[in-house]
Amino acid sequence: MSDPLFLIETLGEPAVGDPVRLDGGEGRHAVKVRRVRVGECVVLSDGSGAGVRGPVVDVEAGALTIEVAELLTTPSSPVRWVAAQALAKGDRDELAIEMLTEAGIDEVVPWQASRSIARWSTDRVERGLGRWRSSVREAAKQSRRLRIPEVAAPVSTQTLAGRVASADLALILHEEATEPIGALRVPAAGNVLIVVGPEGGISPDELEVLTSAGGRLVSLGDTVLRTSTAGVVAFAALRLR
Repeated sequence: MSDPLFLIETLGEPAVGDPVRLDGGEGRHAVKVRRVRVGECVVLSDGSGAGVRGPVVDVEAGALTIEVAELLTTPSSPVRWVAAQALAKGDRDELAIEMLTEAGIDEVVPWQASRSIARWSTDRVERGLGRWRSSVREAAKQSRRLRIPEVAAPVSTQTLAGRVASADLALILHEEATEPIGALRVPAAGNVLIVVGPEGGISPDELEVLTSAGGRLVSLGDTVLRTSTAGVVAFAALRLR
């Protein structure tokens, strides 16, 4: 089993042999919930691509200290993967971004599509963003990612169209598309944007706006996937290419 990962507020620039202390909420979780003990090896990361691995040398009531045995880093990819995920009822949108995080997405964008049942009114935006950021944070820890995906502010269809226009490749997942995702050529560098609609589908007016901005309709096959699974299937297919 791989070593557990915990997120530290500030990592600094430690060297091999240095002590690094984990406290706060993560420290309490590591000690009280995960029951990490002296001698176990763990990974600490600041969530921006850097981390350290080493054995635990001291455990306190709500903190632990490791001795750095290895410096870790996640190099930046020339392709930046972004998923615009439509808000969905229940926890389907959060499930979607959890899986996208585990698969390696760089950014997720909440999209208030016209057919989204879920609505983030002005007074609910911060609460919604808080849930999404917590979801990607926990998914990054679970998947041992050193870099936590960015969660953007929610966008309207018009604002999303601007992101479509600026992307090097913008794909709109749609059940009636005739171009299979497997036939696409993925750029070697730049921004790739995947647009995932709500359970009720993307409206004709939204399709017009997004395709006029440069988005390409693509198909994932003969079946119709849920909004919670379509994005990660598309992302996995593109990554393999």
